[in-house]
Amino acid sequence: MTDGHDFAERSSLSRRRTLGVVGSGAIAALAGCLGGGGGGETSLPENGDSELLADVESFPNQGNQHVQRGTEVDYSTRPPTSGPHYSGVIEAGFYEELQSMGDIVHTLEHGAIVAYYAPNALTDEARSNLQSWANDHTGTWKSFVAMPYPYDDPETPYTLTAWQHLLRMDEYDADVVRAFAAEYIGRGPENAVR
Repeated sequence: MTDGHDFAERSSLSRRRTLGVVGSGAIAALAGCLGGGGGGETSLPENGDSELLADVESFPNQGNQHVQRGTEVDYSTRPPTSGPHYSGVIEAGFYEELQSMGDIVHTLEHGAIVAYYAPNALTDEARSNLQSWANDHTGTWKSFVAMPYPYDDPETPYTLTAWQHLLRMDEYDADVVRAFAAEYIGRGPENAVR
């Protein structure tokens, strides 16, 4: 199924800022050392552990209409979990630079998990684990994106988002990231694949 997007445009490597790309064997080993955070698709359970997801906030759908690139959108959640967005998406990856929120919201609609981090709070463990997730989950309809907060005053050092869902973390917890991904990755409204 296609949604009419120019996939070649989205695959531009100049937009991707992935760090520490290593072979898949090394990624699997690293994921195992970090509590299973970045394993392949088969390592994800069907759903996340409800105890680990007890603090997930769910929000009403704020719409999924496409708007012209450059249109300013006032999202009702911070970071956004749904709403009007641009027609592009952000490739899976670990980014050190901000990405377009209009494209991020469309990426969520495609079933992605977007993890935000406060750069001054990013630990080596968190960086490695987020990189593993971003390297292992790259599908058009089930990807993982990590990027810095787009705000100067984030409420917590880490926040996980999926379409209509948000989870704030005071400390990085690889098990919580895995549970959140198991619950929501690949389950976006545009083309759910899980």
